Amino acid sequence: MINKLKLDKVLMKVEKPARYIGMEKNSYKKDLDKVDVKFAFSFPDVYEVGMSHLGLQIIYNLINNEENYACERVFSPWIDMEEEMRKEGIPLFTLENKEEVSNFDFLGFTLQYEMSYTNILNILNLSNIPFKSKDRDDKYPIIIGGGPCAYNPEPIADFFDLFVIGEGEEVILELIELYKNMKKSNYSKEAFLKEAAKIEGIYVPSFFDVSYNDDGTIKEIYPLVNDIPTVISKRMISNLDTMYTPDKLIVPFIETVHDRIAMEIFRGCTRGCRFCQAGIIYRPIREKSVDRLMDIADNLVDNTGYETISLTSLSSCDYSQLLLLTKQLMDRYEDRKVGVSLPSLRLDSFSIDVLKEIEKVRKSGLTFAPEAGSQRLRDVINKGVTEEDLINSVTYAFKEGWSRIKLYFMIGLPTETDEDVMGIKDLAYLVKDLFFNRPKEERKGNFKVTASASCFVPKPFTPFQWYGQNTIDEFMTKIYKIKDSIKDNKVSFNYHDADLSYLEAIFARGDRRLSELLIKAWEKGCKYDGWSEYFNYETWIEALEETNIDGAFYANRTRDINEVLPWDFINTGVSKEFLIKEYKNAIEGKTTEDCRLRCRACGIDDCAMRGVFN
Repeated sequence: MINKLKLDKVLMKVEKPARYIGMEKNSYKKDLDKVDVKFAFSFPDVYEVGMSHLGLQIIYNLINNEENYACERVFSPWIDMEEEMRKEGIPLFTLENKEEVSNFDFLGFTLQYEMSYTNILNILNLSNIPFKSKDRDDKYPIIIGGGPCAYNPEPIADFFDLFVIGEGEEVILELIELYKNMKKSNYSKEAFLKEAAKIEGIYVPSFFDVSYNDDGTIKEIYPLVNDIPTVISKRMISNLDTMYTPDKLIVPFIETVHDRIAMEIFRGCTRGCRFCQAGIIYRPIREKSVDRLMDIADNLVDNTGYETISLTSLSSCDYSQLLLLTKQLMDRYEDRKVGVSLPSLRLDSFSIDVLKEIEKVRKSGLTFAPEAGSQRLRDVINKGVTEEDLINSVTYAFKEGWSRIKLYFMIGLPTETDEDVMGIKDLAYLVKDLFFNRPKEERKGNFKVTASASCFVPKPFTPFQWYGQNTIDEFMTKIYKIKDSIKDNKVSFNYHDADLSYLEAIFARGDRRLSELLIKAWEKGCKYDGWSEYFNYETWIEALEETNIDGAFYANRTRDINEVLPWDFINTGVSKEFLIKEYKNAIEGKTTEDCRLRCRACGIDDCAMRGVFN
């Protein structure tokens, strides 16, 4: 346990000490001397971000639900806290018992975003744990990673002992059980990893090596030990109704990014948007029943006191019983002033009846994601929505009293033209005209439309995984083309940092050679790269130069479909042949219909929801 007197002294000096004290409602505090396995779970960002992540709440409660296991949280300390900790010689600690992270059996990271990688190194350093797995002996925790970025673990492969590929709830207790049994028999880390590598969904990077061609592309990925799978298949929960779901969530003392109940209603998506990694890796679609969700809602409302239930998924309007669920939730909680919210809405499945139910308690802003400015480009990305869908949806929203609309787009999508880019401005102006063309007496509220554009980042396991990202100059030319054309104070335009997206693309499609870049960038001071006030592009460029790494090779290069990709040894269930076919369809502007209408032979063979719609 760390020196609490020193900690108390430090907490007096930092912003938001509640980030570091634990003791929140519904948190656990077990006697670490009386459990068999101690698991430190880290979200490699600041507390407020990590505590808004549903996956953290699930894994935390799942492990602590077992009497003999303890899971404690660790976040990336904010800049002021880190400075004070280093000054006082305080190692990184968990929130619950204030125990040093290095004293745990496991240190697990959830990998949600490539630009958190330097925070992972910082957490290891603050914990006095060597970066590379080859430099850690048996006295150090087993370092594991999971989450969407684990589908290309190679840029951080040198730092981790193992990765969980797929849905962590399905495998984490199996892994801990193995560890517990081997710990009793005086295990070695090497012996544990060899047994763990035999579990479906577990990837031990030190048991594989990579060879390269003269042009820098990958020649081969091959195992170094026998009796382990050479292709790592993802783990997946087949029945969401019977899966573990916590009946309580930790309620922070301070405001976090999402102060509400996040209630997951289904996993997977059948829409087939070609830029979307989650739409591929979480296939097939699986739903929770309304009865099960009502039970979950009852528990979470009673145990947290939150006033909003957010229905989360990749495309919540596609939940087959959405209207029934929202009616039941509103009937049960309207008197308690507990509202229901939906994340970004699809234009085509915009449900008038659902919105009528939601607005009984409060009317929040509405967010739509056309993704592209023209119909041609929406077909290329297989978005499957039309301008008419937007007109119908927004017109209804204005009629019902909404006046603030957000539209999400991407720029730099494959085959994009100037006309496509300017379509973003045209759609924003169309929304404004739809509002002000209504009779004056029918206009309600203070109108505002905000168009936000992110810079497209090609991701592994998507049909666009081969496509080269736009250069930063190309991005900025497009951004300013839109920005300079908008001259109306009712219409605003935001855009994502192109420099940051470039770095994100390097790591999204990167390989093992990037570990030295990460170390160099961290040594030069990079951390919290996802935060604009701390992202330093010039420092990253210096790190690239000093490690002789060509960022364009990873980010901007369009890859041949026959090239061996760093993540080719992972099996998501969706075949590479399907992704190639979809890539070619995109370039030709051909759309692919929702696979609930007709099987598209993607490789997933157990689609229980085929033919089920709301």
